[in-house]
This record gives sequence, C-alpha cells and structure tokens, in this order.
Amino acid sequence: MVDQPEQSRYHHGDLRTALLEAAERSIRDSGVSQLSLRDLAREVGVSHAAPRRHFPERQDLLDALAERGYARLGESIREAVSDHDSEFPERMRRAASAFGHFATGNPALLELMNATKHRPGASSVPQSSAAAFAPILDLICEGQENKALRKGSPEEIGLIIYATINGITTLVNAGAISAERLDDLTITAVNQFLRGAAP
Repeated sequence: MVDQPEQSRYHHGDLRTALLEAAERSIRDSGVSQLSLRDLAREVGVSHAAPRRHFPERQDLLDALAERGYARLGESIREAVSDHDSEFPERMRRAASAFGHFATGNPALLELMNATKHRPGASSVPQSSAAAFAPILDLICEGQENKALRKGSPEEIGLIIYATINGITTLVNAGAISAERLDDLTITAVNQFLRGAAP
C-alpha cells in the first residue's frame, strides 16, 4: 500500500501519467490483451475506480497510450533531422534509424500504435501519427526541391521507405534477423531507396 502523500500526488494530476507509464510496462511484459484498468489502479496505489476519471473506458487508455507513443516517436525523428548542416542523404538515414530503433525498442507499443491508428473513430491517434512522421515528409519535400528525389506525392514516396524500414524492424522483432544488423540494414535500405527515388 502506498503512503498517503503519494496517493495525494496522484489526485493532484499525476495519476494520468502514472497510469500511462504502468500501462506501457504492462503491454511490454504481457501484451495488450492482458491490460486491465483495475490492475493498473492496484499497481499505482489508487482505488479501482480512480482511473475512470482519466480513462472512462479501456479504449480511452489505449488511445492515450498510442498518442503518447507517437509523441515520443515524433520527438526522436525531429531530433534526427534537426541538423540542417548535414547533407540530405545523411539526415534521411538518421530519420530512418530513429524509427528503426523506436520500433525495435518498443515492439508492443508500436503494434498498439498501428492498430489504434486504424480504429474507426480514433481521430486523435491518426493526427498524432501524422505529426510524428511530418518531419520525414518535410525532408522528402526538401529532397525534391534539391532534385535528390523525383517529383510526386511525398506521402507515396515516404510510404516506400516506411514500408522498407518497418519490414526490417518486423524481422528483427520476430527474431528472424539479429538486432545487431539493424543499423547496417537500415543504411543499405535508405541508400537503395535514394537511388530508386532519384529523378
């Protein structure tokens, strides 16, 4: 049982964060199917009804968890492409690497993010996804302006590199290839993408 000061802290605005952190640990250890608001309440030391103030339904918690995941992913991608002194190909490799490492470091969370994004009615999650990948689309537009990439829909061009890196990370997460190969495979994939998407 947690002490009263900690319970009070949750009641003053920390409960939502505590629940999200506990939920992420839970899906990492046991998967989404085992996630329970009652169990999370017990873990953070509040009554079983307390989480309902922030997440009336279990799906509300899953949506918030997906949004939080996309926010973290977006931060990683933005940081990867922020050095405008670097050449375009290097920034593209860093962006792909940022996604690759997030995907292999958070496989259960990424699965939830992808599933939740396509759930009917989950409008805020697709918006979070779009914001996370916006720096890559901006980078593709920059590549088109610099004539490093062919003209066309940035979304369609971006889908190719996303699908490629996502495929590599899926193989890593499934144990089909070792995690140590992630960086080399990512570099190879981006280099091939850049050649294939050149004007």
